[in-house]
Amino acid sequence: MAILINDTTPRVQYTATSGQTVFTVSFEFFENADLKVYKNSTLLTLTTHYTVTGAGVTGGGSITLVTGATAGDVLTITRDIAVKRVTDFPTSGPFNVEALNTDLDRLTAMMQERENGLTRVVQLSETDTAASLQLPTTATRANKVLGFDSTGNAISMQEIGTYRGNWAASTAYLVRDLIKDTSNSNIYICLVAHTSSGSQPISSNADSAKWALIVDASAAATSASNAATSENNAAASAILANDWATKTSGPVAGGEYSAKYHANAASTSASNASTSASNAATSASNASAAQTAAESARDATLAAYDSFDDRYLGTKTSDPTLDNDGNALVAGALYFNSSLGYMKVYTGSVWVAAYVTGSASAIGFTPAGNIASSNVQAAIEELDTEKLATSAIGTTVQAYDANTAKTNVNQSFSKAQRGTISALTDGATITPDFSLANNYSVTLGGNRTLANPTNLTAGQSGAIVITQDGTGSRTLAYGSYWKFPGGTAPTLTTTASAVDVLVYYVESATRITARLLSDVK
Repeated sequence: MAILINDTTPRVQYTATSGQTVFTVSFEFFENADLKVYKNSTLLTLTTHYTVTGAGVTGGGSITLVTGATAGDVLTITRDIAVKRVTDFPTSGPFNVEALNTDLDRLTAMMQERENGLTRVVQLSETDTAASLQLPTTATRANKVLGFDSTGNAISMQEIGTYRGNWAASTAYLVRDLIKDTSNSNIYICLVAHTSSGSQPISSNADSAKWALIVDASAAATSASNAATSENNAAASAILANDWATKTSGPVAGGEYSAKYHANAASTSASNASTSASNAATSASNASAAQTAAESARDATLAAYDSFDDRYLGTKTSDPTLDNDGNALVAGALYFNSSLGYMKVYTGSVWVAAYVTGSASAIGFTPAGNIASSNVQAAIEELDTEKLATSAIGTTVQAYDANTAKTNVNQSFSKAQRGTISALTDGATITPDFSLANNYSVTLGGNRTLANPTNLTAGQSGAIVITQDGTGSRTLAYGSYWKFPGGTAPTLTTTASAVDVLVYYVESATRITARLLSDVK
């Protein structure tokens, strides 16, 4: 069955129209089983899902779906010939040319398949400089990510790790796990996998050698306090300098008067010394010079204070866009972010952290003031509480508040957790709203029906305290969602003022498992 094998790609892909069944096979194949047909990512089965025409025909054929495709379905057809020899030629006698042609056709088709496969893998371009893409050994690449060195060779690289929240005892930690020491807000990375024990701070814990400090928050807090003190001192000095330059009544400090005061006094002396022209002229000249010096000192002091005020903006809750005078920000300006608890510096275009404590060899800065180390920068940006609400380490990271429990991690509570008891409105039909609380109460004033609750969420549990009024003998029927042991609804205690407790667990949006605790006293 010799056929002509054209120079084609043994793979074709279509985006189906609604109800489309027939798709062209634009390359040669020998048997129906040589084709693989995928609808989207699902491999279809010959005969069950499709039929084939055109096997052994130059130019290919077609496949026909048993059930028409949905608009937008992607149909992929490939040739996959089994790599095997199907003909054995005799050492003598007649030579089967047709069988030889068929085998050569199959070999050509197989080479086309290999060529198609090679175009779909990661590989160097024809003009690229030769580089090694061989993977590092298993031991070298274990628990790391694939990267490339400065020459383009494949290497294994360290990744920053996974944030596990607050450190807790009796917790299994893995290498590169990140935790927060709640005693001082320091951030650590796990160096050795272990199950934690002891207590915080990590620096004095028996397992301290198994952790490496990433962010020294306690040092940052000290620096922030020192910066605040420096700010107060600078402000006081600026006020004092201004007094020395301009105050005209009373001493500035220790009985000493300002230059402006002395300038005014000199001017007065010059006027009083008018009887001595020579002395008056000399006094006037001295007074003028003193005044000029004083005003220059005042102007220089005010300019220095204004320059300082333009560069240290004080304490703010978020990145400012203008300086304290309402002017454009200058490169190198500083302020203390009270929301984040550390200093930030303006690079001329963006605000960045003013410092990060950690390994000196692991951190560098760009000319713009950004942290250059991609790994550490990514960690700090992920741990920056301004960005935690929108960033991710591995998985999406939830916005963090030290006084707010997270909803997607295990919690270790050091205080009691409780919910309010919501009072239900008594009536012929009582319909709880399960979005309001977990626990409810109601006093029955007649025979009632506890209807299917609204806003059910699987996993919710709680209790409903049911009290008979002073008359008693009240009954309670139940909606279809309520399910009880043995399939039988319970009977309330009918004594006047009797208390029963209905405990429940929401299995799904239409099923609530419940049991009645009768006559609770």
